[in-house]
Amino acid sequence: MSVRNTLRAMPALLRIGFIDAIAYRAEMLVWILATTMPLIMLSLWMAVARDAPVGRFGQSELIAYFLATFIVRQLTGSWASWEMNMDVRSGTLAMRLLRPVHPLFAYAAENIAAIPLRAAVSLPVAVIALAIVGTSPLPRDALTWIFWCASMLGAWLITLLVNFAIGSLAFFLESSVKVMEIWLAVFFVFSGYLLPVELFPPLVRAVTDWLPFRYQIGLPVEIMTGAHTHAAALALLVRQWAWVLALWVATVVLWRRGLARFAAYGG
Repeated sequence: MSVRNTLRAMPALLRIGFIDAIAYRAEMLVWILATTMPLIMLSLWMAVARDAPVGRFGQSELIAYFLATFIVRQLTGSWASWEMNMDVRSGTLAMRLLRPVHPLFAYAAENIAAIPLRAAVSLPVAVIALAIVGTSPLPRDALTWIFWCASMLGAWLITLLVNFAIGSLAFFLESSVKVMEIWLAVFFVFSGYLLPVELFPPLVRAVTDWLPFRYQIGLPVEIMTGAHTHAAALALLVRQWAWVLALWVATVVLWRRGLARFAAYGG
């Protein structure tokens, strides 16, 4: 499974993934509707901030924050863990292993191919946000936008690698879906998905700075809404990409050991 074979096959994988996303558009719509919690939280926090701001968040800041959260969630989501569980349990992973492209790259390509459809949902939300709050919450300089792009890539990689690592546990467990559900429950609380991380008590916020969850959602949203100076954003990006590296190592270890177990049992 050489790099050359992977690069050569990637356009075809992306094309097939995009066709699958269109073919299963009802499933995609359900997934999108399942990620509208930031819009629900927006209505709740708007009621809280009606009389007075919550921290630095007035109503316009809350609108900008939660609409940005919805956009980031759409563009960085992944479902690879569920696919890996199904493939391991059904034995169809064996067919993937016979192909000249590493299965993990194939899963990644399928996730990338669905981004245009999710972006099509995010674009109207971005337009609505601009119409309501204007461009004042957005960064004004190119460097911040470069940081934002780096944070979005890091957020997507963390989410994907978490899916790969937990999906690889399916080699050892009957199903690792429950593990993924536990991860998601903690993610919803500590990522900034349900409320801004900066509204946590100081001790809890200090802990979230060292956990991966904030770097899946909170950091891109914070940079997008101008919450950090360049120095602070860069420091957080270093932590984010440290998590990318750590999760990549964990994925490689779990995949190799799990694959050896899968082959030993005749997978």
